[in-house]
Amino acid sequence: MAKEKYHIEYVLNQVSHRSLWNHLTTTAGLSSWFADKVTISENTYTFYWNKEGQKATVISIQPDTSIRFQWEEDEGEPYYFEFSVHFLELTASTSLEITDFADIDEKADAIELWDSQVDILKRTLGIN
Repeated sequence: MAKEKYHIEYVLNQVSHRSLWNHLTTTAGLSSWFADKVTISENTYTFYWNKEGQKATVISIQPDTSIRFQWEEDEGEPYYFEFSVHFLELTASTSLEITDFADIDEKADAIELWDSQVDILKRTLGIN
């Protein structure tokens, strides 16, 4: 079954751009909200949940702007997940855009999971 691409945007008022970027790209940052533990070896990140690891390769990075990962199981497929950071001049806010793919019948659950994870991210960044 083909997966459907979707985007979600979260406005993070008055967050430090550097702090947000660190939470999206470093082992300590990602371990604080996205996974139980994260290790990095060159361009491969291993995300651990309940002691089970899943590998993702960084397939694109624009420093301080976006990072795109592809799960090892999706290699050769057009699927990825991406974090993009945008500055909203009008409100002087920063937004986090997440792009991901999900099976059509699992899309709502996937979005709900991202919402939950981003709530944790907001708490670790000291915003709510």
